[in-house]
Amino acid sequence: MVTMFDSYQSNTLHYDPEKCINCGMCSTVCPHAVFAPGDKVAKLVDPISCMECGACQMNCPTGAITVESGVGCAYAMFYAAITGKEEPTCDTGGDPCC
Repeated sequence: MVTMFDSYQSNTLHYDPEKCINCGMCSTVCPHAVFAPGDKVAKLVDPISCMECGACQMNCPTGAITVESGVGCAYAMFYAAITGKEEPTCDTGGDPCC
């Protein structure tokens, strides 16, 4: 069963629960608790908090999660930290969610 959160549209995060084997890696590595352990598959509980860092995708053994890292807020925060900018910014086309 696919829910509205399985393909969240405000960022590049996509989750296919049919591929999930419930290993728990996504909920373990996600810094913003976007995923939570479920009974049979992982639960996508807070997709709007995804900062597109790519940790969940890199640690998903079945490819149930995809995210285009390097395009979202995580990239902006890392860039700001590396370059010494005082205020991290990300170009979201005016989207205030970031």
